[in-house]
Amino acid sequence: MAVFVSVRDTQGLHDGFNIDTKNHRIIKGPKQAQFGYTVQQHVAGGQKWLLVGAPYETNGHHQTGDVYKCPLGKRSNGSCSKLNLGRISLTNVAERKDKMRLGMTLTTNPKDNSFVVCGPLWSYECGSSYYSTGICSRVNASFKFSKTIAPAFQRCETYMDIVIVLDGSNSIYPWTEVQAFLINILQKFYIGPGQIQVGVVQYGEKVVHEFHLNDYKSVEEVVKRASNIHQRGGEETNTALGINVARSEAFKRGARRGAKKVMIVITDGESHDSPDLQLAIEDSEKDGITRYAIAVLGYYNRRGINPEAFLNEIKYIASDPDDKHFFKVTDESALKDIVDALGDRIFSLEGTNKNGTAFGLQMSQAGFSSHFVEVSLTTATSGALIKERNCPKRPDGFGVCVCVCVYVCPGYTVTSVVSARNGRLYVAGAPRFNHTGMVIIFTLRNTGNLTILHSLKGQQIGSYYGSEISPVDIDGDGVTDNLLVAAPMFFSGGWEKGKVYIYRNRFVLEGALEIQDRGQNARFGSSLAPVPDLNGDGFNDVVVGAPLEDDHRGAIYVFFSQRNRILRKYKQRIAALDMASGLRYFGRSIHGSMDMDEDGLVDLAVGSLGAAVLLWSRSVVRIHANIRFEPSKINIFVKDCERGGKDVTCMSAIVCVNVTARTAIPPTQQVGECSKPFQDCSMFRAKLSLSKTVLYLEQSLPFPRLFYVWSKA
Repeated sequence: MAVFVSVRDTQGLHDGFNIDTKNHRIIKGPKQAQFGYTVQQHVAGGQKWLLVGAPYETNGHHQTGDVYKCPLGKRSNGSCSKLNLGRISLTNVAERKDKMRLGMTLTTNPKDNSFVVCGPLWSYECGSSYYSTGICSRVNASFKFSKTIAPAFQRCETYMDIVIVLDGSNSIYPWTEVQAFLINILQKFYIGPGQIQVGVVQYGEKVVHEFHLNDYKSVEEVVKRASNIHQRGGEETNTALGINVARSEAFKRGARRGAKKVMIVITDGESHDSPDLQLAIEDSEKDGITRYAIAVLGYYNRRGINPEAFLNEIKYIASDPDDKHFFKVTDESALKDIVDALGDRIFSLEGTNKNGTAFGLQMSQAGFSSHFVEVSLTTATSGALIKERNCPKRPDGFGVCVCVCVYVCPGYTVTSVVSARNGRLYVAGAPRFNHTGMVIIFTLRNTGNLTILHSLKGQQIGSYYGSEISPVDIDGDGVTDNLLVAAPMFFSGGWEKGKVYIYRNRFVLEGALEIQDRGQNARFGSSLAPVPDLNGDGFNDVVVGAPLEDDHRGAIYVFFSQRNRILRKYKQRIAALDMASGLRYFGRSIHGSMDMDEDGLVDLAVGSLGAAVLLWSRSVVRIHANIRFEPSKINIFVKDCERGGKDVTCMSAIVCVNVTARTAIPPTQQVGECSKPFQDCSMFRAKLSLSKTVLYLEQSLPFPRLFYVWSKA
């Protein structure tokens, strides 16, 4: 007979298989920060770590979320340290980092020991609106921030550098009306990082820089400075000089890469350097400067002068078409009447760019899920899927090429599978699609072309089908054997138990993993973790989390695989109640890919509220036992023993046990007297006696010693 056993003590067999629930380690962190929301085993700097996401962690005055690194080495003191990734900010962006939930998504890349952490609720300001597009940070093997990944981020329509070229010659009167116009238009601008910044030059005979583009960061600061601008005066109106200085100097001092350049020219008369205007305008066109020109007719009207030549000059200064870029007012006091119209034309937020994709991405939230594929990173958003690849940097500096599949491509969670026929395929889940949920399988080329190959649909409204998806390579040949799709809110038997669907081959539904006994409101399937072979049978296994089981204390379930299928009956249930009091939401996240205690066996990391639990695997041994009797034949007429004063027939029973290791045996543990396979018969000897038809056991078989041997393995 063959027996496969892993036992925790010397008293007898237990329900557990080979995940030790008595000797575990609990790493605690701040509950209010949701420490334990995500967990990832990680190697960096030649040391083993546990990364723990805490999406409610605070940095400064903001609840940004963060990641903790916890050393696992024997020499470490075991204390975790915060990486302070929530303090990282994008330049030239009006961010809103409060409640961005950094740490909700955490993915390690074992190829280069980097990892990616995402905050899907990160937002930024555009005009008077905020767009929650999400953000991710890549951290290198030295735990140093290396790159910002913001695939759904779109520069605001108000990302502008505006230089106001202000005629301050003697003919302007009264100056207070011009100054009031300047203040009014500045108050309409959305001034700040990632939006508008303003510089002002005043000209007459000479040109003076009143302030530069990057001098002030808010409307209040700019308005205060504009209130103190005095008229410089001058007998001449050198408009070409003013334009040229603004172009060659003002736009060079504090200008931002990728910002739209806008020039506003305000003058009340023909230029005295009109021969230079053509070159100034041509150079402005080459520099990509959009020009708005305002003709103030006060000087002409007060003197009864025909303004036709003046108006033609101002129209020449303005960009085409004139109806959008040219303004005229009767006098200085009428400037206030064009403030709204000028502002609307400059920075109207239409919500689309020339490709028609900006608005769709501004409504997305990147970072709900992330997945490394070879050397690229795929990020899920709500409504789009973004694939990072090698391509020229965008004007805003983010080296991410975007494939947008709005309305078609779900993006709550994302992974990939390897098909024997089609190679690498992407899988994305949309748990709220049509209320029942959907998963699609598709190809995504570097050109951005997307081809949907399969679509899988949920069976029950509100089950959140597709919120977790996971590929399983059972035999380790590099080809995906099963695709698991979770529906953690699946309702059954009057309870919100949860369910995990199993698809195989060409994404045909094969069956499901379910729990029958302790399923009340368990949310079974809230986390899925394919893990390397736990029991030494050569097939990889699966761990499923049910964080709401046992009144929100939580549990995880270990399912073994066999050949090309996952066994439907769980092999081990590990409940928070069996380990420590106070654990809650145990199983909200699971990761198992590493040997954390250096015994040659893959261990598990499980997240809970305010804690991460490390569970050690135990060795599994194979025991072959056989019994032989001496003598092999019994002569009942030969009475060679005495029992209770009576002569009886005696015999010996010899139990032979052969033990071999099915998984790695740590050097600190033994099977029998050594860590090698062994066979022992002599210590399992018992004497039996036969009286009439009754067989008596004279000496108990030493089972306690047998269990002792097993427990060492």
